[in-house]
Amino acid sequence: METRLLLRNGEQLLLAVVIPLLVLVGAVRGASALDLDSQHTSVDVLTPGVLALAVMSTAFTSLAIATGFERRYGVLKRLGTAPLSRGALLGGKVGALLIVEVLQFVVIGAAGLLLGWSPDFSVPALVLAVLLGTAAFAGLGMLLAGTLRAEATLAAANLVYLLLLAGGAVVLPAEAYGGLGDVVSWLPSGALGEAMRAACEGTVAARELVVLAAWAIVGSAAAARWFRWE
Repeated sequence: METRLLLRNGEQLLLAVVIPLLVLVGAVRGASALDLDSQHTSVDVLTPGVLALAVMSTAFTSLAIATGFERRYGVLKRLGTAPLSRGALLGGKVGALLIVEVLQFVVIGAAGLLLGWSPDFSVPALVLAVLLGTAAFAGLGMLLAGTLRAEATLAAANLVYLLLLAGGAVVLPAEAYGGLGDVVSWLPSGALGEAMRAACEGTVAARELVVLAAWAIVGSAAAARWFRWE
């Protein structure tokens, strides 16, 4: 049910698929202006970053907005009193996120392949990056949705999404940000982007995975502590 609700929402579908696809095609077509200092082709650098962006859009922005309005309209309160436990409810939300992310990866991955992407996957590293990235952003999204009013959550989630898209080293590698590269690589967006790029090159970005795990722990703990169900 959670998956159907996510996919039926036009705004969330836009965030989940359309915007990442536009970013991928636009960035690859305009790669000559980006001056990427990499031994890999632009599409090989950008496609994993857009996959990371897709995880962020679903696990953070879409989740925060949907949960914020569910909280506003009393949906969470009613579900919290149902036989379904709150843990099961949250588990359903996380499961829905993972299903949507699989669909995103199929669509964006196919587009990347059509544009010339040639990945050399490390499947364990890829799965770990996606799971940790989802956990990190979902924790932060639930924290936002559980502490702010729905309208404020909508504005804040979209603002954070745009800021991280532009300056969070998610689509572009951290070195593209010059002196700020060392700073943005500690953000969950930067860590996820680097972990995804490494996984698609057949390697493991151990430091970035640890950073994601730390964000997941902090975000989940904060959401558990301050989330309000009504």
